[in-house]
Amino acid sequence: MRALIQRVTKASVKVDGNLSGSIGKGFLVLLGVEESDTEEDLIWLSKKIVGLRLFDDDQGLMNLSLTDVNGDILLVSQFTLHAATKKGNRPSFIRAARPDFARPMYEKMIRQLEADLGKPIATGVFGAMMEVELLNDGPVTIWIDTKNKE
Repeated sequence: MRALIQRVTKASVKVDGNLSGSIGKGFLVLLGVEESDTEEDLIWLSKKIVGLRLFDDDQGLMNLSLTDVNGDILLVSQFTLHAATKKGNRPSFIRAARPDFARPMYEKMIRQLEADLGKPIATGVFGAMMEVELLNDGPVTIWIDTKNKE
């Protein structure tokens, strides 16, 4: 499972021109699922995301988590995070999970993040063409791959 986390002052996602989800201060999380992902990966990643200390404290140090600043999460499915670009110029997405596996994992991640954060999160629509807008704060962008636990 891969996540690209962006600290934002606001973010939103639209599907067919209709607002699907929006947040103020918090994290825009792009999530990619692969066939070898497990529920253990999902739980570990959710706890990591919620616990990341990426917000400034009174001294201007990134020392505060989402819960410390009452931040929100906008979760968007993003199979292209598993693009393989080693050969040629056309990415291969063979490592990305098929929808019949990825959708339930995405839905479980929504529930896990809500449980870990202690409140509802905003989401995109799995498998839809989405328009994502964000105001990156910093910019601060973090890449996490559960296979490397880094």
